[in-house]
Amino acid sequence: MSHRGTHPPPTDAVSYPSSTVDRDRWILARRGPRNPVDAGRPYAFLAEQERAESGEVVPVATLFLTNRECPWRCLMCDLWKNTLTETVPAGAIPAQIDHALAQLPSARQIKLYNSGSFFDPRAIPPEDHAAIAERVRHFERVIVECHPALVGESALQFRDRLSGKLEVAMGLETVHPDVLPKLNKRMTLDQFSRAAEFLRQHDIALRVFVLVKPPFLDESKAREWAGRSVSFAFDCGASVVSLIPTRLGNGALETLEARGDFAPPKLATFEAAFDDALAQRRGRVFADTWDLERFSDCPACFTARKEQLERMNFTQQSEPAVSCGAHAELKFGAPS
Repeated sequence: MSHRGTHPPPTDAVSYPSSTVDRDRWILARRGPRNPVDAGRPYAFLAEQERAESGEVVPVATLFLTNRECPWRCLMCDLWKNTLTETVPAGAIPAQIDHALAQLPSARQIKLYNSGSFFDPRAIPPEDHAAIAERVRHFERVIVECHPALVGESALQFRDRLSGKLEVAMGLETVHPDVLPKLNKRMTLDQFSRAAEFLRQHDIALRVFVLVKPPFLDESKAREWAGRSVSFAFDCGASVVSLIPTRLGNGALETLEARGDFAPPKLATFEAAFDDALAQRRGRVFADTWDLERFSDCPACFTARKEQLERMNFTQQSEPAVSCGAHAELKFGAPS
């Protein structure tokens, strides 16, 4: 998932707590204001192109639905900025889908992202599932996102309402044994594996989000742990892994940055992690290029490097590093 926005860091020196309850409070205390959103409109929507399982590059309608905030307070997340404090009324989510699809070009696949979990009844009212399925009946693949703890019978019921294939995206983030608990996601690798196995057993595709250089991880180890996390995702049956460079912007990460516990990954590290993931040849891997310029230290070659990553997303083939006279250090380093 993308973690977006900007927020000035607080100046207090309270250390990062060890308990989940105290971590919730610590993270919430560093938040800025929410953005104004309308329950009758998705907060964003766009047309994308993505390489499909067939190898074709297909049009995708991507909707960012407006709904109640996720109940988990993940350390790196700022998706709460475009959420509500209450559950949307019945009919609001189908209306949001109608609004977006009326303005988007035709597409073969649709992503219904909602800054949390599609199968959270406080976010997406279950009584709307039939109407939602009716709106997306002509898409060959419907992609939703969900926390592993909420993957269950409701996913099967929604799957059975669709004409096309259901795909569930889950945030693995990292398999690092010390870092994952600190992210406050309240998820174990065993829990993730069980949810993935449930999806596999019921013919629901799995997409996995992996963070490149999450908090509390040094740059020298970022590539290695991204690779391990990608391997774990494929071991769990993922058909798609999306690599996301961990971004500042939610207040909590700015506090950690000020203390030396976090810094965004270098673009070269992100490129290397993507190259390694492609080399595994176990499924599709995508590099998230949204707002990528913030990770670049060389304006002269940034555009070429971003275009290369986007091209590799389509081809699933590695390419030689971009040559840049203004930036000599572009070759990928060896994994730590």
